[in-house]
Amino acid sequence: MQIILLEKINKLGQLGDVVKVKDGYGRNFLIPQGKAKRANEANIAEFAAKRAELEKKQNEILADAAKRGEKLAGLMVQITQKAGVDGRLFGSVTNHDVAEALVAQGHTVVKSEIRMPNGPLKTVGDHAISVALHHDVVVDITVSVLGES
Repeated sequence: MQIILLEKINKLGQLGDVVKVKDGYGRNFLIPQGKAKRANEANIAEFAAKRAELEKKQNEILADAAKRGEKLAGLMVQITQKAGVDGRLFGSVTNHDVAEALVAQGHTVVKSEIRMPNGPLKTVGDHAISVALHHDVVVDITVSVLGES
């Protein structure tokens, strides 16, 4: 299936690129999410007319993400969980817990933006994780997991 990208898609292309994707990916994800349109002559002409407007919108989204990223860069979040004597948690700290802690501090973050490269945190201590606010804006924060008896 040939589609026109209406925004930058990681590992696929930039705004305005005409790319070939599998039918299910285009039909079930990209088109319903508003990230792409089918690449036919009518849609290509419509995109050409709206290109400047779409680029302006994407630049505003990027600027907003960069502003949010400046506030988050280098931040330390403390989360308290029940832990055993050896420092292992009963359960784990997930991206949902980190997002809740950031929202409690007044930041605008969604749990899907939290990137935990090693999976959920299962030990007490400081852990470095990433927050991907945009494809081009990724900031690192530190999560300090405190043990509670």
